[in-house]
Amino acid sequence: MTLQCDNVDFAHGERPALHSVNACFEQGQFSVILGPNGAGKSTLLACLAGLLKPDSGSARLDGRDVSSLPVADRAKMIGLLPQGAETHWAISVQALVALGRYPHRTGLGLSKQDRSAITDALNATGTSSYAMRTVTELSGGERARVLMARVLAGEPQWILADEPLANLDPGYQIDMLTLLRKQADSGKGVVAVLHDLHHAVRYANHVVLLHRGTIFAQGDMSSVITSANLAAVYGIDAQLFTDEKGLKQLLIHGKIAP
Repeated sequence: MTLQCDNVDFAHGERPALHSVNACFEQGQFSVILGPNGAGKSTLLACLAGLLKPDSGSARLDGRDVSSLPVADRAKMIGLLPQGAETHWAISVQALVALGRYPHRTGLGLSKQDRSAITDALNATGTSSYAMRTVTELSGGERARVLMARVLAGEPQWILADEPLANLDPGYQIDMLTLLRKQADSGKGVVAVLHDLHHAVRYANHVVLLHRGTIFAQGDMSSVITSANLAAVYGIDAQLFTDEKGLKQLLIHGKIAP
């Protein structure tokens, strides 16, 4: 199953955000959308999620226009972790995660399948040990994992995450990236907006690089995150290399003088 944009144009009022964007995402991949501030990353993700309808062109899920899908059907297939996701409700972690089952529920109570999905989501995110704690008492990193558990509880085929690492300590960032990569490796489609190029190098296997609202490059990580592309898009002098452990790393020497 593919999630793709076909010739998408979108403007926020008078301000163009995306122009002639064609991008294709596959299940089983951890896809990362990169680009400088204002490049259109969050707008592209919102179009893919069906939150925004393109001014022209379309976002399509397995050939079907995402924005035309019934909301309940779309929620079953696409799980969205929005930018700056928070909760201000004084409810238990388990109750919050259970909200992810809403698109699947047919009665007033939770079914056996609902309970199983909630348990699996708590286990996958490492949050089962504090399932009965109140969400508002958790740390920022703990809340981030709980909000991801709510997404996973819906058992979506696609996970879209807009800057899921914002305000997280380095350890929690690694936990989140590892979780997203595991979801992709299990066969789900994962698309995340990231700012940190180093994280993209280490965890992504597919990259879409945006520049001024258009696709500058897309493909496997090594073909997109190149010295030439980073110089052209970010104005930085950077080099991709393999360290002594065989891991891909990015060394940023500095900013290129104008």
